Amino acid sequence: MPGASPLDGDLDTVLRLEDGGASALVMRSLFEEDIERAAPTTGEYLERLLRIKRRVAMPVIASLNGTTAAGWLKYAALFERAGADALELNFYHVATDAREDAAAVEHRVLDIVAVLKESVRVPLAVKLSPFYSALPHLAVQLDRIGADGLVLFNRFYQPDIDPERCEPSMQLQYSDSSELPMRLRWISILSGRMRASLALTGGVHEPIDAVKAVLAGANAVQLVSALMKGGPKRLTAIRDGFVRWADEHGYPSVGAMCGAASLIQCANPEGFERGNYQELLQAAQQRRPAWSGH
Repeated sequence: MPGASPLDGDLDTVLRLEDGGASALVMRSLFEEDIERAAPTTGEYLERLLRIKRRVAMPVIASLNGTTAAGWLKYAALFERAGADALELNFYHVATDAREDAAAVEHRVLDIVAVLKESVRVPLAVKLSPFYSALPHLAVQLDRIGADGLVLFNRFYQPDIDPERCEPSMQLQYSDSSELPMRLRWISILSGRMRASLALTGGVHEPIDAVKAVLAGANAVQLVSALMKGGPKRLTAIRDGFVRWADEHGYPSVGAMCGAASLIQCANPEGFERGNYQELLQAAQQRRPAWSGH
């Protein structure tokens, strides 16, 4: 499915994505601070949501990034009333306060999700970053309080440094398939251990990337950079390639594939991480370059 991006801004593109096989559409994230700076933003977002809902049959998921508990609650309720089939809670927060410990950062997420679960009826998917100190624990806690899905991972845009001006320099960089392994690792670890669905986002550019995501345990796969660069036809190509691979390898359904390569299926899960790390180091030692000496 298309993940949160500007692609929802053009109705013709949305219709082409649906025709190309999109199972759902995640709208771009609405950031609370943008709303405060420009009041019409909310109305424009809701109008776009209504317009899309009138024209497509696939589920439409609104995405929200709040900064205050009141903001999360207010705009989540607005999206629900406007007809969103689900909400993606985009926790895009960079912890920079040295006085705030890891538990406080996690509790902020848990508290907001708990309040929203009591206040809205549509399914809630929680989009997280990979930078929590005990991600499996946080994931299980979110599952226990009723989160319907987890989206892994949010992609923080990392600033470069302009050495001449001595200032941060921000440039938009699309993802590539090199970003996929980290997502596969955590999807694999969480698969089969919780009730909530797992969606992978970030690094899926080829059909085999989508195959790996589902084998790791992803119930859904989101595409953003691939579609921003290749358009709706890229979604069709990835989807068709995924189906061909599954047919060639004898999988009767996506359900039969899902989680087949997850950690819970590993014969020795306790030694999985350390064992693989040791094997990688040994292989690197055997492939030492000529300049390294003896």
